[in-house]
Amino acid sequence: MSLPEPLRRRLGSFSHTVFTDSHRTGPQYPGDRADNEIASSLPLQMSLYFNVYFFPFWWLSTVVMLHLKYPVLSDYYKFILVTIMILASLIEIIRLYLGYMGNLQEKVPELAGFWLLSLLLQLPIILFLLFNEGLKIQPLERAVHIIFALFLTFQVIAAFVTLKRMVNKLASHFRLNEFDQLEEHPVPDFYSLGKEEQAVSMAGRGPC
Repeated sequence: MSLPEPLRRRLGSFSHTVFTDSHRTGPQYPGDRADNEIASSLPLQMSLYFNVYFFPFWWLSTVVMLHLKYPVLSDYYKFILVTIMILASLIEIIRLYLGYMGNLQEKVPELAGFWLLSLLLQLPIILFLLFNEGLKIQPLERAVHIIFALFLTFQVIAAFVTLKRMVNKLASHFRLNEFDQLEEHPVPDFYSLGKEEQAVSMAGRGPC
């Protein structure tokens, strides 16, 4: 299972626009090759690993608390909480899948999708659940929401750093390939071209 190709192209273009380091022109050391650089992040992967085990606990705790306080909530907040639980569950499954794929296999579009889902959707949802007192937040809910918010904050930062490293690695790899092709097929020198043209012109005139 992978992202649709049009979406992958858009996320790839977004990543190259946002995360490319314009000050970096190539590998940091002369002997370095972009192929040998590992761009995946171990801290990010560890965070995703623990997040996978924490999410069912968060979901179960939130659903139990919702069931207990459901009768005392207003109809407005009942609808909001049920909708948020459905959206957060779907987003989290997609988000964790993209995070695993993007980080382990060094796929920039997938990791960019993970970063956007974390920053623009999941983190605002958790902060809403954590700070909106109209939801009659219980101590257990507050505790699991704080842990979830910490996971998301760390993953947003770690994914940002990892994306910059991956995009710069791809850019360096592209420049090295261009340089290798230029060495294999060098452009003719301007002066040598001028001498060849002059020789051809003299040969065409022949002896006077």
